[in-house]
Amino acid sequence: MPINIPKLLPARAILEQENIFIMDDERATSQDIRPLNILILNLMPEKEKAETQLLRLLGNSPLQVNVNFLKTSSYESTHTSKQHLEQFYTTFAEVKNHKYDGMIITGAPVELLEFEQVKYWSELTEIMEWTKENVTSTLHICWGAQAALYFHYDIGKFELSRKCSGIYPHRVFEANDLLLRGFDDQFFAPHSRYTDVSIEAIKNHPKLTLLAASDEAGALLISSKDRKHVMITGHLEYESDTLAQEYQRDIEKGLEIHVPENYFPNNDPNQPPINRWRSHGHLFFSNWLNYYVYQETPFIWR
Repeated sequence: MPINIPKLLPARAILEQENIFIMDDERATSQDIRPLNILILNLMPEKEKAETQLLRLLGNSPLQVNVNFLKTSSYESTHTSKQHLEQFYTTFAEVKNHKYDGMIITGAPVELLEFEQVKYWSELTEIMEWTKENVTSTLHICWGAQAALYFHYDIGKFELSRKCSGIYPHRVFEANDLLLRGFDDQFFAPHSRYTDVSIEAIKNHPKLTLLAASDEAGALLISSKDRKHVMITGHLEYESDTLAQEYQRDIEKGLEIHVPENYFPNNDPNQPPINRWRSHGHLFFSNWLNYYVYQETPFIWR
């Protein structure tokens, strides 16, 4: 939360140069506070697992957050019970006349398809277009990030020679960006995907900023310069054993898959993995909620 200081305090200029989040007393006394309304478009097959992962991180904040879950109407999930979807999810037609402070669009196991081949692509593009005027900031995860880069910024994806799976070190490129407040110069994050996007295309795009990347796994965090869109190609929301479950699932499918890199101790799948990204996962979601959503959203949408 911000530091509340007198507007004319001399230290203010120094703190602003250091990008310390401050608020003068005039603004503090006039600021209204209300719950944040967050919409989650959950495209993951195992929706209940994704719900738990995301809500755990969204809940680590002093801000009150109201969450609504969104499902596609053009494609019916086969891995989640109809009862669960009917009880906890809504459709775009039911919410498109509302405004939201923040939105999350998850990944989906469709990355080897061309975007236009995805059954709900038309519906997804309608939703992404709607976010431009009706959502303060939208967070796109994994395939959702690639879809956003393609739709909003005309940056395509390409297939990798083998699956990018593991825990990789990342460098921070924009240490003063509010989304990275409190991040170490190097931090770890999980990746699990068969496709990637061009770092050079991101760097050269006038509306995008590359915030963090890995020599091994490529771009991780990208933000639009107006903070309307945040793209994360990895999975800071993953639980400790998520990659292990994915690895076992791929083996049972008979896929030629390598052991997730830098994940199991001594590269031994029989040993429990060590979580090296949990703290940065909590910090990332907290920063997004606070700086990109709460501090930017209007108290009353008009």
